[in-house]
Amino acid sequence: MRRALMMVLCFCLSGAVQAASAQWVDVKRETLTETLRLDGMIEAVRESTVSAQTAGTVVELPYDVDDAVPEGELIVRLEDSDEQARVEQARASLEEAQAELTDARQNLGRVEQLHERDVASQQELDQARNRFDAARARVSRAEGALSEAREQLSYTRVHAPYSGIVTERMVEVGESVSPGQPLMRGLSLEQLRVVVSLPQQYAERVRSEREAVVTLNGGAQLETDGMTFYPYADQRSHSFRLRLELADPEARLFPGMLVRVGIPTDTREALWVPESSIYRRGELRAVFVRGPDDEPRLRQVRLGSRRDGLVEVLSGVSEGESVRREALY
Repeated sequence: MRRALMMVLCFCLSGAVQAASAQWVDVKRETLTETLRLDGMIEAVRESTVSAQTAGTVVELPYDVDDAVPEGELIVRLEDSDEQARVEQARASLEEAQAELTDARQNLGRVEQLHERDVASQQELDQARNRFDAARARVSRAEGALSEAREQLSYTRVHAPYSGIVTERMVEVGESVSPGQPLMRGLSLEQLRVVVSLPQQYAERVRSEREAVVTLNGGAQLETDGMTFYPYADQRSHSFRLRLELADPEARLFPGMLVRVGIPTDTREALWVPESSIYRRGELRAVFVRGPDDEPRLRQVRLGSRRDGLVEVLSGVSEGESVRREALY
């Protein structure tokens, strides 16, 4: 039946093809790189949860979910009256210790002068020195206490560790929190990567060649900067996790999006003709092959891959033959 259809088509079209000014192109043999197409997912490199470092009551939440937050901005503030009081108390203790140190230093100076004139005894000099050392130690302890109080005060103000977007808020104003309790979750869009599961049979080639092409659904290619190959396979799927860093993430990319990842798996020789030369009727695929005296003959072909306006011909034509550039539809 198919052979009869081909004969009818050849008879009906031969006159029209001969009447038209045929442009012939040679069947080309070129290297084809076979590519494994996988679905990859975009994820953020920097994604974290900010937790409370001290107990307190939430009094301010300047940002909410989906808000963009600059690095270092305040995102959570806790009630800090107790911490402020501890800072003031530690500061007063430090001032008192510094005053005692000044007095001890002056006293030591006087005793040393008297000792040089043999007016003060060695015991009095030792006592003055011990008093000075004790005063200096008290100043050191007071400075440490003040530093600790200030650090505790700083825990009541939580700042964004990097520029990003708030993805989740776990607390509300007026809620009491404890150390270690999650407060907010966020991520940065400035550093993104693609994660894909690679079948086991391709793992060795990818590990050695380290080649991959990432494209969006529209065909736009994304530039990658580095590949990380996980040295273990998933116990259930037996696939390897592959991570590709994006060199310059575009503004339209967001974590959770799917992209296409092309992994070169093999190379072979293939025959190519222009896609415009393919004649299509239902399930039939054919080309007009140049015959004797430039006579076009319709020949059925089996097609394979496509690239850059060309289509691979698996069977039906040979290298060196010529086909009509534009098929009649």
